[in-house]
Amino acid sequence: MKKYNHIFFDLDHTLWDFKTNSRHTLVEIYTHFNLEDRGVESERLFIEVYEKYNHRMWADYRNGKMSKKTLRTERFRQSLYHVGVKDVALSLEIADYYVDNSPVKTTLFPGAIDVLSELNSRYEMHIITNGFEEIQDIKMTQSGLHPFFNAVITSEKAGAKKPHPAIFEYSLKLANATPEESLMIGDNQLVDIEGAQKIGMDGVFFNPEEEDKLVIPCYEVKSLKELLNFL
Repeated sequence: MKKYNHIFFDLDHTLWDFKTNSRHTLVEIYTHFNLEDRGVESERLFIEVYEKYNHRMWADYRNGKMSKKTLRTERFRQSLYHVGVKDVALSLEIADYYVDNSPVKTTLFPGAIDVLSELNSRYEMHIITNGFEEIQDIKMTQSGLHPFFNAVITSEKAGAKKPHPAIFEYSLKLANATPEESLMIGDNQLVDIEGAQKIGMDGVFFNPEEEDKLVIPCYEVKSLKELLNFL
């Protein structure tokens, strides 16, 4: 089995349970801002519409078609407009509430801390994330992840977003690592796995929802604990 010295983890949807933490915040928003009284029929509808717009706009942000500032506000403005709430001021308030409250949520994927504790004794570990730098720092601090990682590389710090080779090259240089001795673990096949493979890094596809494979990773796991079967 190949020997690795450096492990690079994605953060959102891989260690930090983005969907759970985000949905808890969206439920809070629905209640706090009285969206039912404004005609939004259910929390479920609000979450469903928001996630559709957020997913689309994150893709635009990743591809350089949308700025960070626009993403933060426009996803809520368009979501509210979709459900019949045409109130720009409210969308800005909600955008601020989401950014302030979502990162302090602490739900991690099952086994995250135990697995990181085990791997930390054998590997140099790092984070590579497209998430906003100040937000990712809060997430890692609140959920106790910082002590496990030597370097946290954000797309803002690297000047490039996954899957662009530049962010992986920047990360390897910062970690003083080579592609051959490094392993990327992430949930997005095209962004994390294929991106890493293009510069010669092996990849582990974290696939708890059992998505169909779009690329061929070196390894695939449905739970973080499965990493210990080969690392």
